[in-house]
Amino acid sequence: MRAATYKHGCGSSGEEDCFMENETKINRIKELIEKLNYASRVYYQEGREIMPNIDYDRYYDELLELEKETGIRFANSPSQNVGYEIISELPKERHESPMLSLDKTKSADELIEWLNGKQGVLSWKLDGITCVVTYENGMLAKAVTRGNGEIGEVVTPNARFFENLPGQISFLGKLIIRGEAVISYSDFDKINEEIADTAARYKNPRNLCSGSVRQLDPSVTAGRHVNLIIFTLVSAEGTPEHPEVPDFHNSFAAQYDWLESLGFEVVEHRFTDGSTLKSDIEDFKEKVPTYDIPSDGLVLAFEDIAYGISLGRTAKFPRNSIAFKWQDETAETTLRSIDWSASRTGLINPVAVFDPVELEGTTVSRASVHNVSIVEELELGIGDKVTVYKANMIIPQISDNLTRSGKIEIPDRCPVCGGKTEIRRDNTAALLYCLNEDCPAKKVKSFEQMVSRNALNIDGLSEKTLEKLTGEGFIHEFADLFRLERFRDRIAELEGFGEKSADNLIEAARNASETDLYRLIYGLGIPGVGLAGAKLICRQFKDRLDAVMNAGRDDLMKIEGIGPVLADNFTAFFANAENRRITEDLAGVLSFRQEAAADGGEIPQAFEGQTFVITGDLEQFENRRAAQDLIEKLGGKATGSVSAKTSYLINNDIMSSSSKNKMAKQLGIPIITEAQFIEMLPEGFKPEKEA
Repeated sequence: MRAATYKHGCGSSGEEDCFMENETKINRIKELIEKLNYASRVYYQEGREIMPNIDYDRYYDELLELEKETGIRFANSPSQNVGYEIISELPKERHESPMLSLDKTKSADELIEWLNGKQGVLSWKLDGITCVVTYENGMLAKAVTRGNGEIGEVVTPNARFFENLPGQISFLGKLIIRGEAVISYSDFDKINEEIADTAARYKNPRNLCSGSVRQLDPSVTAGRHVNLIIFTLVSAEGTPEHPEVPDFHNSFAAQYDWLESLGFEVVEHRFTDGSTLKSDIEDFKEKVPTYDIPSDGLVLAFEDIAYGISLGRTAKFPRNSIAFKWQDETAETTLRSIDWSASRTGLINPVAVFDPVELEGTTVSRASVHNVSIVEELELGIGDKVTVYKANMIIPQISDNLTRSGKIEIPDRCPVCGGKTEIRRDNTAALLYCLNEDCPAKKVKSFEQMVSRNALNIDGLSEKTLEKLTGEGFIHEFADLFRLERFRDRIAELEGFGEKSADNLIEAARNASETDLYRLIYGLGIPGVGLAGAKLICRQFKDRLDAVMNAGRDDLMKIEGIGPVLADNFTAFFANAENRRITEDLAGVLSFRQEAAADGGEIPQAFEGQTFVITGDLEQFENRRAAQDLIEKLGGKATGSVSAKTSYLINNDIMSSSSKNKMAKQLGIPIITEAQFIEMLPEGFKPEKEA
C-alpha cells in the first residue's frame, strides 16, 4: 500500500495523510462497485430498476475517476466486466472472441475529435439484448446471447421465432453476425395491456425482451414479437464449393448493404464526418419521440474497416467504435408531494408529483422515485426545487434536488389499509413494505389478475370496482367473487352503481363460473406461471385439480417448457395450507369444462408432437385463438412464426406472397387450408358450420 502511495505523488513527509486519503478513495471504490453491481443485477436479472440512469452514469463516472487516480481496479468492478451474470438453465457457450462494451461520451465535440478527420457511420444504439447468430450452408445454425461477454447462453430454438430473422439465406458459406434483439414500444404496450394486474406488468421493453429471448419455452418467445436488428458483420467465410464472399472495398457501410441483400434487417445508419456530425446527431434526436424501437443513444464507427481494426482495443472497449449517450434535457420544477403506491406484493413505491414541465416535447408532472433509498439520497422534501429529465428521452426521472430539505417522512402506515409498514434493506436498496396480509391493495391486485380476460374473465370487475367491493367487505377471497348475490342490494346502493349494474355484475360472475382449470391456475398469480405454463401443467395432469395441486417438483420438471424455478414456485405455492384452502374454495363454486371424445372417453391427442402456425382470416372458427386452443387441446402446439419445427401452416390463401408462406415453401412445410385442417380433426371436435 505504501508503494502505491508514493506512486501517486505522496512524499514521505505527508505519507500518513496520503495513505489515509488513498484508503478513503479505496473504500469509496468498493462502495461504488457494490452499488453499481447490485443495480445492474436487479435490472438485468429481475427487471427492477433501483436507481435512475442518470445516477448510474454519475456513479460509474466517479468510479472511473477514482480508479484512474488510485491506479486500483478490482476484478469485480463494472469497469472491468460487461454483460449479466448467467443464472438460467440455458446451455452455455464461450464466445470465439470476447464481446466488449463500448466506450461512451455525451459530447458531440468529443465525437468529432474521436473521428480525427475520418469518415464514420452513425447508427442507433439499440436497447435490447445482444445476440451472436451463425449461419452455415445457408441455414440458421446457432444463436448465443452476449452473456457476460466471455460466455453466452445458447438460444437457437428461440431465435428461430424472431419475427424478422431469416431461417435460410442465399449465402452458403459460414456467416457470423451480431444484432440486438428488441421488442418495439407498440408491441410492448399491447403485451402489457393484456396483463390485468398492473403490478405484474413489464417495466420496459428491454426487460421484456431479455426474458423473451432467454426462455426455456420457445413458444413464449414466439408470442412476444421479438425482432433482431443487425449491427455488425463478424465474419463471412466461403467454402470450397461456395467460395463467393463479396469485396466490401474496406467499407463498413458496404457490409450493411450486403447483409440487407441477404434478407437481414440492419440498424438504421448514415455516413457522417466532422463537418456534418452535429447536424446528423440532431436528425436522429428529432426521431426519438416517434422511433418505435427502444434506443439509448447512437453508435459511431469508422467507415474505414482496416483503420478501425488497426486501433486495437482496451481491456473493455474496442477502439473502432464509440457510443454517444443523449445529453438529457432537464427542467427545474417544484416538488409538491410524494404519492405512495401499494402493490399486491406489499411493496410500496414512491412517486414524485411536481409542477408540470415541458420535456422532450411533452408535459410531465410525475416521476417514479423507485424506492426509499433514492428518496433518502435525494433528501427530498415538499416544496424542494428539483431537476427532472427523461431517461432515454422517454421515462421521467428526478436527476437532482437543489434544495435538499430532507423533509419527506417515510410513512409508517400503508396508504391503502393503514396497516404498519416496514423498511427492508435489500443489499444497497431500502424498500418499503406493507405488513398487513389482508391489505386491500394486495387483494385488489390479486383479484384483478383472477378476473382478467386470460383467467376467469369476469366482465365489469375493473380495478376501481374491486377496490369498492373489497373496501365494503364484500370480497375477502377468490370464492367471494361468485357470492356477490348476497350483497346485491348493498352493491346497488354504492356510488356509481344501481339496480341494473348490480344485476349485470352478478350475471357476469355467473357466466364466468363455467371455465377451464388452467384459467384458475393462471389466475392464482403463482410466480412465473403464465398462461402457457398453466395450460402445460393442467394438460399434463388431465385437468384434475387434486393432481395439479399435489404435483411434485420432479413431475413438473418432466413437462417440456417447465424449468426448475417455475417448478419450485409451483410446489411452494401449494405447500402452503392457506393457498390450498383458498384454491379449493374457489374450485367449489366453479364448474370446469370437461370435454371428451364423442364416445365419452379421454380427449384424443391427435396432434401430439405437431406444431401449427395460423395466418390470415378463418371462416369456420370464431377466431385464430379458438383454433389455437383446439390444437393445444388435442396435444399440439400453436405458434406465431414459421420455423423448421413447424408441421403445418394454415392459410386459406395458399398462393399468398406473405412472409409466412414464403418461409414455409423455403423449408418445405405443408401449407393447408382451414378446410383441410378441419378434415384432420377427430370426430366430435370439428366446428359446426354457421347456418
